[in-house]
This record gives sequence, structure tokens and C-alpha cells, in this order.
Amino acid sequence: MTASPIAALRSDLAAADFTVARVTALWGAEAADALHRGQRIPALRALDARTGASGPTPLATLAAVFLLGRPATGNDLAEAFPALGVDGAVALGLISSTGGDRFFAAVDLRPYSFVDAHGPADWWIVSDLGELSLGHALPVDHVLGVGGASTTLSGLMLQNPVDRVLDLGTGCGIQAMHASRHANHVVATDISQRAIDLAALNVELNGIEGVEFRLGSLFEPVEGETFDHIVSNPPFVITPRADGVPEYEYRDGGMVGDALVQAVISTAGEYLAPGGVAQLLANWEYRGDGAGEGDGAGEGAGDGFARVDGWLDASTVPVDAWVVERDVEDAARYAETWIRDGGTRQGTDAFDRLMSAWLDDFERRDVRSVGFGYVLLRRPITGEPTLRRLERRHGALGSNEAGLGVHLGDSLAAHDWQAALDDAAFASHCYAVAGDVTEERHFWPGDDAPTAMLLRQGGGFGRTVQGDTGLIALVGACDGELSVAAIVAALAQLLEVDESALFAELVPAVRALVVDGFLVPVE
Repeated sequence: MTASPIAALRSDLAAADFTVARVTALWGAEAADALHRGQRIPALRALDARTGASGPTPLATLAAVFLLGRPATGNDLAEAFPALGVDGAVALGLISSTGGDRFFAAVDLRPYSFVDAHGPADWWIVSDLGELSLGHALPVDHVLGVGGASTTLSGLMLQNPVDRVLDLGTGCGIQAMHASRHANHVVATDISQRAIDLAALNVELNGIEGVEFRLGSLFEPVEGETFDHIVSNPPFVITPRADGVPEYEYRDGGMVGDALVQAVISTAGEYLAPGGVAQLLANWEYRGDGAGEGDGAGEGAGDGFARVDGWLDASTVPVDAWVVERDVEDAARYAETWIRDGGTRQGTDAFDRLMSAWLDDFERRDVRSVGFGYVLLRRPITGEPTLRRLERRHGALGSNEAGLGVHLGDSLAAHDWQAALDDAAFASHCYAVAGDVTEERHFWPGDDAPTAMLLRQGGGFGRTVQGDTGLIALVGACDGELSVAAIVAALAQLLEVDESALFAELVPAVRALVVDGFLVPVE
């Protein structure tokens, strides 16, 4: 039986060993880093030096054509595509020719590697050519490949086994592909037919089963259905609705300001099965004096978080919520970021015109800055929500080889476990310090007592907790043998303080340490 063209392509890419590790080895880590910054000359020079007079290997040809934008001859491509063939590659829309024996990449085809809770994996991802290859601004129907936002969301993804997952706004399909590793069935939607077509190609190319594609906007294609897990990198970019401003399907939702994010947050609960979780990336506006500074959360933490809090209050179905703000950009920097993202270069009349349109829109609506972060929503199995957490984590994250999603899942489970216990039951358990937690003590020269005592987390969000003598001593005594109640009783006697007062002070702090992964219950 003759293999399908996509199966033949899969065979050729595997035979060439077209992987991230092998491609990086072609030109070295420094050239790979330069290429990540949009500079391809170091990689081209390294590839030329390696290839020499012997001619390119199939791996070198694929890397040069699809990653560096270099043309290739028909003979070289025939060696790189022995099963698919040059004509097959043209028919699939992978390459094109302007005449003669010179063929160019018609799409972006690149290897992709990752590690999750199931272990390491290598895929290939097809998307539209970027600005580096096109040499001009992106078309409005551009289908984005795997970028920083994509890897952020896939790293955040909970990986607990579930039945049904919805990938809302699938783009090139990368989140649906990741979700397929822990779900029986994935429904992937997008407003763009081209995105649906490329995502379906990527799923088939990588031999992934159980993914269904539907065309439509937001939740329209799944009206009346519920899911155990929803993931979305929605078109959340805040773009002015003005003549002459391009609206990119992959990032611009067509609503004013952050209204699209508000709509998703307010209605996602309707599409979650009991116990189901939605995870998305989002922007929110800071208006007036809400500058997004400080470490507070919820009420009084800045207009942006107050807006998000209001969206949660207005949710059509009550949900648990955990919102993490990772960054805030002032209005001008935000506009610059997304104008450049579309391929319009600084110093041009087009850039200045778009910058003026963005700033006019922000000024008209009194937007001073824009926050970016992660949103996790969960529909309670029974009863009312027990989690409403809005926090700013603008610093570095901890080390999470299998993704931050593993930590998020553990934290949700820990929250649920401790929330079901009253203080006496919670304190009757024994706990152990997590293996990634270290303690720091800081002293003024000549002092015997420390001026600051810190607990630092190596994984998760890389949190730092400053504790007093009682809390640090309690954590230090958590070896899995003594209960919290027993440790508090001993500390009260040692410190000569009232045991009940110490208990009331320390137990809430210990609960927080359990939820955040500093302490682990010992069964």
C-alpha cells in the first residue's frame, strides 16, 4: 500500500533525524542562540563551514531551507525527501519554485522538543513563514508557530488524565497536541480555516490520534458541551479598533480593550464539567491610577486586578480562580511590542502611524498599562468555590523540568486537601519539608540572632517566604515524625508563650506552606 503524503513526509523527517538536538549540533549553541534572536548569518556560516565540498546531508538541506530561508536544488531536496519526493513536497505546499532549479520554503517546518510528566518527546510543527523569511509585515491570516506564549501555556498545562479537553483557538494545534498526551479526546477550535488545516496536518504528521477540529469563534462550535479541561491561548492582544490597523486572526479578538478576556473568563465555567479546569493566557488593562505595582492581591492591588476580580464575580457559573500576573508593560511599550510582533519595523512611517493609533486608543480609554499573566478557573464538583487567589509573580520562576503545570496540579490538590480540614484535624497531621526547599539566615556582623530568616523554593514559582522564629523552627522540626500540634506545643513551652495563641498564629502559615509546596503531608 502506498503511504499517504503526510506519512511519507514523517518518514523522511525521521530518516534525516530532523530534531532540535541534531539541528543545534549542525551549527552550535551560539549560532542557535543568535537564530532565536532573528539573526541567521552565524548559523549560515557555520553550516557552510561544516558542509564544505561534500555537499549537504538531508538534515543540512532541511535545516537550511526551512530554518534559514536558503533555497535548495531539486537534487538536494530529492535526497532530503526520498519517500515524499520534490513533487510531493510541492503538492503538500511545503516548498515552491520561482523557476529554474531553485526551491524555497513555502511554510515554516521545524522540529520541536519538550519534556512533560510523560517524559521527553520530539515533534515537527508546520506554520506560516515568519517576518524573517517574508521580509515584510505578516498577513492578517498568518498562522503562528510555536513561540514564547505557546511554550508558556503548554508548560502550565495540568497533566492529570481526563476524558475530554477543549483547545480554544488552536492556531497551529500545539496545545491540542500537548493535551492529547493526557486526554482521551480533544476538540480544537479556531476562527481561521487555514489554522484548522495546518493544525490537522501537524496532528497527522506526528501520528497523534483523538483530536477533532471545528471551525468557529470562541465557544460557538461547542455550545452546550462541557469538558474536563479547557486550554486557550486566546486572541487577547489589545489592538485599537481603527481604520488602517491590521487585525491578526491569531492574536486580535476583534473586541475593544480586554473585553475578549472578560468574555472568556466570565463564561468559561459554563463549558466545564464539575471539577473541570480552564487555563488561559490573558491581558488586563490598568486604567487611571491603577499602575500594577506592589505585591498585593485582590482588592486594593491595582485597577487591573480589581477588574479581573469583577469578571470573576460576574461569572455565569461560580468558579475557583487562581490568577497570576507575570508582567506589566506601560502603554507605549505594550504598543511597540505588538506592532513589532506583526512585522512592522521601527523607524518607518507605518510604525509611527500604528503607534499613534495605539496610543490614541489607550488615551481615549485612560489605559496606563497592561498586565499579562495566567488564569486558572475550576468548576467545583459540589458546593461553592473555595479558591480565589490573585497574585503578582513578576520575578523568576523556579526550575520545573516537566513544566509548571505539575506544580499547579499539586498545589490545587494540596489546597483541596487542607481546605477540607479544620485547624485541629490539619494540625494532627505530620509534614516533611519538600526536597527543593532551602533556608537562609542573615546576620548583622557581630549579632548572635539573625535579622532575617528565609525559606526558598527551588521549583514551582520559586517563592521566598520570610518567617519569624516560631515558623522557621516549626518548619525545621517537620521531619514527618511529629504532628504540627505536637511541634507547636513544644515550641510554646520553649519560647514561653501561650500555646493557643501560637497555634492560631502558625497554623494558617503552615496551611499556606502546604498549598505552595514547601511542606508535604506524610501519610
